[in-house]
Amino acid sequence: MSETIRTEFTIIGAGAGGICAGIRLSQTGRDDFVIIEKAGQVGGTWQRNTYPGAACDIASHIYCYSFAPNPDWSKPYGTQPEIQAYLERVAREYGVIDRVRLHTGVERATWNEDTGTWLLELDSGDRIETRFVISAVGMFGEIAIPDIPGLASFAGPMFHSAAWDHDHDLTGERVAVIGSAASAVQFVPEIAKVVEQLYVFQRTPNWVLPKDDVPYTEEQREAFREHPELMAERRQQLFETIEVSLDYVSGRMSLAESVGRQALEVVEDPEVRRLLTPDHPFGCKRPLLSNDYLPTFNRENVELVVTPIDHITTDAVVTTDGTTRPVDAIVLATGFATTKYASAMEVTGRDGVALADAWSDGAVAYLGLTTSGFPNLFMLYGPNTNGGNSIILMLEHQVEYCIRLLDALDAESADRLDVKREVMDRYNDDLQHTIDGVAVWQASCNGYYRGPSGRIVTQWPYNFTEYRSRTERDDLSSFDIGRAPANH
Repeated sequence: MSETIRTEFTIIGAGAGGICAGIRLSQTGRDDFVIIEKAGQVGGTWQRNTYPGAACDIASHIYCYSFAPNPDWSKPYGTQPEIQAYLERVAREYGVIDRVRLHTGVERATWNEDTGTWLLELDSGDRIETRFVISAVGMFGEIAIPDIPGLASFAGPMFHSAAWDHDHDLTGERVAVIGSAASAVQFVPEIAKVVEQLYVFQRTPNWVLPKDDVPYTEEQREAFREHPELMAERRQQLFETIEVSLDYVSGRMSLAESVGRQALEVVEDPEVRRLLTPDHPFGCKRPLLSNDYLPTFNRENVELVVTPIDHITTDAVVTTDGTTRPVDAIVLATGFATTKYASAMEVTGRDGVALADAWSDGAVAYLGLTTSGFPNLFMLYGPNTNGGNSIILMLEHQVEYCIRLLDALDAESADRLDVKREVMDRYNDDLQHTIDGVAVWQASCNGYYRGPSGRIVTQWPYNFTEYRSRTERDDLSSFDIGRAPANH
């Protein structure tokens, strides 16, 4: 038998954003909430991406909640298993783990203007009637499969890096890796050690910078435990360094390019080195960090292929020059459908307008959090909030902004808000004007930043200090507010 659950708040997604939102709702006395998670455990991107070598490219002491520092990171850049364990521990210790409904997906969400509530239809057949929806699905929830002729005809094992087949052993096999960006940079060095032959199919080279990742000693971890202020100092140092070094508006990227070119010197074959050297400016695509990726191309069993793929047969990859490379397995390192956000679900707002239709020219939101015509819907890690600093820090800023808005609504005895269309449009016109002036993002580099219309819908062009300042200045004057009729 299906049931209808009634609750004040529903959080969709139990990753870093959903966990943070649940904690802060609870801490502010808003205990009437549920967290919906389609996977079998919490952790979001860190429970999905379990490929060999998976790790964070933001330093661990800032890639954690400010209210839950972790002294036990194994090294400066945390690995997937320990980040996953950290998120599970925080969710448990702060009492939100029991609010999570696992193995539960949202099929559609529909706004009811009369009642001022959202109706969520779940894949279990149950429904949730809720006053507020906090979408914490983020950018990296839906994998992208490349449109390559013959891909479906391949007879051997084939899987995406975000859905790694741990039951299949690549040892001794001939393997094709299609894609050479963030995930490939991490798992290619690992599988290259065990495969017979590895072909890395690269569409566009990436800037790959080294990282200071010497494991912490037990003495260092003990010092973090006994003196938490050391973690706070480290966090502040990291924050300030990133805020200055990744300044896209000023365009000060020459130092990073210089470091990237020096890193390429480790590649012994000058022709391979040339093919790995980007012809676009640093920052045009997502910057990558690795100490192992570039040296991997010195191995005799690794070939970099830059000729485009023409088609795939049952047992080979064929490039446009006619070369056929027989392979036993294919790993797709082709990223995610990053520009959909909440529209990856079927969401219907006021006047029966679907979010996918409202965003037909690309996702748009005010401060990345609210979009006009969809009342009481907050989106964490939404449009144009992807920046160079820690996303967990960005999520904390966003959740605090939501809490302030909710407090203001309570003070006004109101229970619904919808960002004013003119406020959202003015904000995004200004934002896109700034983005148009970021030279590195106007170069051609096949990045994931642009929506179908060509507009950049993922990136935040300023630093995080500017984002926090804007959210702290904002108030209910940016919104139309109201209250549902008394009989509802």
